[in-house]
Amino acid sequence: MWEKLQAIEERYEELGRRLCDPAVLADPEKLKAYSKEQADLEETVQTYRRYKQTVSALREAKNLFEERLDDEMREWVKNEVDALTSEKEQLEDRLQVLLLPRDPNDEKNVIMEIRAAAGGEEASLFAADLFRMYTRYAERQGWRVEMIDAHPTDLGGFKEVIFTVQGRGAYSRLKFESGAHRVQRIPATESGGRIHTSTATVAVLPEVEEVEVEIHEKDLRIDTFCSTGPGGQSVNTTQSAVRITHLPTGIVVSCQDEKSQLKNKEKAMRVLRARLYEKYRREQQEELAQARRSQVGTGDRSERIRTYNFPQNRVTDHRIGLTLHKLDGILDGELDEIVHALIAAERVEKLKMAQ
Repeated sequence: MWEKLQAIEERYEELGRRLCDPAVLADPEKLKAYSKEQADLEETVQTYRRYKQTVSALREAKNLFEERLDDEMREWVKNEVDALTSEKEQLEDRLQVLLLPRDPNDEKNVIMEIRAAAGGEEASLFAADLFRMYTRYAERQGWRVEMIDAHPTDLGGFKEVIFTVQGRGAYSRLKFESGAHRVQRIPATESGGRIHTSTATVAVLPEVEEVEVEIHEKDLRIDTFCSTGPGGQSVNTTQSAVRITHLPTGIVVSCQDEKSQLKNKEKAMRVLRARLYEKYRREQQEELAQARRSQVGTGDRSERIRTYNFPQNRVTDHRIGLTLHKLDGILDGELDEIVHALIAAERVEKLKMAQ
C-alpha cells in the first residue's frame, strides 16, 4: 500500500513538472490529459501527505512523552498522542478507500431513461415526478440537463422521457438510480381514497465518446418522420424527427426534441452509443463473472430498488435498508443523503472484495 502511494505521489509531482513544460502548454490534447490525470490523483496525494505529517507529529509527541515532564505537561502530551493516533487511523482508512479501483465511467456525463411501468396513468405521473426529482438534483449539483426525447400524456405524465445530465462526476452519483422505483399513494382520480402502487423504471447510462464504441453506417437504418406533440407548425409538419435502428442488435433510438433533423440525429446517436456500450459492458461482465451481486445491487432495471410512500412521507432504499421520512424534500431533488449512503455501501463491498 505504501509503495503504491509513494508511486502515486511521484507521478503527481511528475505531472506538475510536465504541466509547466512549454511543449505541453502548446499541445491542448496533452495539456487536457495531464491536467485531468493530476486532478484525479489530487485527493489521494493530499491525504497521503497529511498522513505522513501526522505520523511525523505522532513520533515527536511519543518521544516527548518519554522525557521528564511535569504532570500538566504530561497530560497535554498524552492527549496529543491520543488525538494524533485517532487521526492516523482515520487517514489510513481513507487511503484504503482512495486506493480502491475506480469505475472508469465515474466522471462521465449520463443519459437517463425513465419509463412508466405498472400502473397506467399513475405510473406516467410518477415518471414525471422522477424526472423533476433528477432535474432538481442536477440543478443543486450545478449540472446541465438536456432533453433528448419525451412521450408526454394528456394529464402531464410521461410514458417515456430520455435526457442527458452533463457535469463532472454525474455518473458516479447517479449510477445507483438504475432499477425499478415504486410509488404508493392515493391517485387524484381515486374517489374511494385507496392507496395504489405503481412503478417506473430508470436506466442510467454513461455517455461515451465515438472512439469507445465503433458503429458502422451499414449497420444502421435511419428513418425520418414528423414530430408529434407541442412545438408549433414547423415541428409538426417537417420531417425533423429521427429514428435510428441498429440492425445487429435491434436497438431502436428516436429523437424529436429539436427542430433540426441533423441535431436530432446527433442526439439519437449519443443515446445509441451509450446503449451499445452498456450492452457490451454487461455481456463482458457476465462472461468474465466479474459482476458480483452486492448489497448495492447490479443496477438492473428489473430490481425494485426504492419505494416512495406518500401516506407515511417515507422513502426506503431496499438495497441498503435506508428509510428517510422526508419524501417532499427528496422529490425536490434532495438526494444527497441517499447518494452518499449508497456510495459508502459500495465502498464497504469493494473493501471486502479487496481483502
